[in-house]
Amino acid sequence: MRTSDLIRLLSLAAIWSGSFIFIKVLAPVLGPVVTACLRVLIAGVVLSVYFYAIKFDVEWKKYWKHYFIIGVVNSSIPFLLYAVAALYIPASLSVILNSSTPLFSAIFAAIWLRDKLTPRKIVGLVLGMAGVSFVALKEAISISKFGMYAALACLGAAICYGLAGIYIKKFSPFLKPLAIAGASQLAAGLALVPFMFLNPIKGTVDFSIVLNMLALALLCSGVAYILYYRLIEDIGPVKAATVPMIMPAFGLLWGVIFLKETITLQMMIGCLFIMAGLILVLFKKNSAT
Repeated sequence: MRTSDLIRLLSLAAIWSGSFIFIKVLAPVLGPVVTACLRVLIAGVVLSVYFYAIKFDVEWKKYWKHYFIIGVVNSSIPFLLYAVAALYIPASLSVILNSSTPLFSAIFAAIWLRDKLTPRKIVGLVLGMAGVSFVALKEAISISKFGMYAALACLGAAICYGLAGIYIKKFSPFLKPLAIAGASQLAAGLALVPFMFLNPIKGTVDFSIVLNMLALALLCSGVAYILYYRLIEDIGPVKAATVPMIMPAFGLLWGVIFLKETITLQMMIGCLFIMAGLILVLFKKNSAT
């Protein structure tokens, strides 16, 4: 992996882990649907204006179906699920559950990209899923009445991310990363607009809420997805999915600093199991020389 790819990975991990902090602040005020919709809609509109200014053609008429599928699977659904989860569990726990994304990516890669599941990978998957279960089944349930459902929502989002990465690699590798970043976000936002009225805003929208939403939309969706789709193009979907491996370190830190969240021993143990599993799944064993 090149140095530039590593820098993008670390930057993306820091930015995306921060998105859970913004969602935790926004979801109780705006509601899950409005939070998810505005996040992608604002990012999509701003990027579209930028594309127009630089005369960058995303070829909507030709590739709109791909943009819509990627937008819904990789943005609309997972962002909505994480916004729902934010109502019931800490942001740091959502980040840990999000780290299961590469496990699902490896499973889907074995199915659709013929990336063989070796015994090493199988052991890694078992360890990773054990960590997910340890966090989801115990920690989430102990936090709130709906904690388990929130944890399952996070896992559903992770599954969507895994599917989207494989779809891009297998069915639309010809799409430009910059085009996907803008067009898919706009498509994702438009897909959520009809549902905004089913979950109206309940809290007071002040200047702080506006700033949090702009940061979530422009930084965590706009800038982040430009980095992400470039990584998929350069290093492939499975390696790009290693970003969630790094996110818990940032996410736990952001949760403590900005939300005063408590990191439990159970969360840390579950996180370590997931990380151990991911190392086995994503990194090949060096052969003897």
